[in-house]
Amino acid sequence: MTGSGNGTLEIRTVDADGTRAVAVALAAVLRAGDLLVMDGPLGAGKTTFTQGLGDGLGVRGPVASPTFVIERVHPSLAGGPALVHVDAYRLGGGGDIDDLDLDADLDQAVTVVEWGRDRVEHLVDSYLLLELERPDQVDDPDDPDEPRTLRITPSGQRWDEVARDQLAAALTPVGARLTESPTPEENR
Repeated sequence: MTGSGNGTLEIRTVDADGTRAVAVALAAVLRAGDLLVMDGPLGAGKTTFTQGLGDGLGVRGPVASPTFVIERVHPSLAGGPALVHVDAYRLGGGGDIDDLDLDADLDQAVTVVEWGRDRVEHLVDSYLLLELERPDQVDDPDDPDEPRTLRITPSGQRWDEVARDQLAAALTPVGARLTESPTPEENR
């Protein structure tokens, strides 16, 4: 991403392996303190994406949906940051999120919050919004090998022009293209 405009990277994948490959590529530019806010319908590939992120970060796995435990911490096996994986689907308002005490781990880990849109952005100054979509018409809604569209929108000081360029460079080999769009704050 170049220039002073805000941009969203859009990537289309054809199957679950493609979704994981995007996440592995993204992991190369992430660092401790990064927050990824995930949004998308059931079956869009949020956990599949997080599995790829865990592979890319070199964390202890397996990475599985934290729906019933709400939060899982996967320590690094490679000396990098841990992966904190949160599923906010069953949580209520902001108070429930605050009860998790996520900000205690935010500086030392890469934190992914599924169903986190409009729930966790207040915890940090900068974050990545990841929107995952699947086609409206699918042959089998439980089939992870349906095509997906992923939109990654950086927000905040952490994602300055240099960091956005690094993000774009890391994701270009997996098919990312820049689209101009409003920042998450402008979408409200």
